[in-house]
Amino acid sequence: MAHKSRVFEYTLKHKGFFNFSDLYNFCFQWLQDEGYSNLVEESYQEKITDIGKEIKIKWTAKKKVTDYFQNIIELNWHIIGLQDAEVERGGKKEKTNKGDLRLDFSADLEKDYEERWSDKPIWKFFRGVYDKYIIRTTIDEYEDRLASKTASFVSDVKAFLQLEGQ
Repeated sequence: MAHKSRVFEYTLKHKGFFNFSDLYNFCFQWLQDEGYSNLVEESYQEKITDIGKEIKIKWTAKKKVTDYFQNIIELNWHIIGLQDAEVERGGKKEKTNKGDLRLDFSADLEKDYEERWSDKPIWKFFRGVYDKYIIRTTIDEYEDRLASKTASFVSDVKAFLQLEGQ
């Protein structure tokens, strides 16, 4: 069985104006540009409420780092009260959305994701020794790199929302 270690978690909340379609495309494109070509939308739920749409989306994006390591970024969207709106920018009216947005980011480093070291108990033992003593610094380096890259993703989304919300 593959082993995951959580290296990053963050919840981003935004209340106000943002263009949902643009934000969706921005996040998708960011992951594609970073090499997360294996992006799966595991769930998409939408329901109409009195205050607007409620949308829940779950994304899982995977990126092969080596034959032994894989990065996984999960993004859980929860939008409450999504409504169409208009804002004025530079004297022109633009269509956008407004509502309460919550994005939960998490990043995991998965070791032995192909489960090559899980067939026999002796291989599991060797994997433990390998992880703990032989490649410990490599694991730390990959975890730090993934945490930093995911923090950069969060910063980019914050900047995007700040630009969109003006």
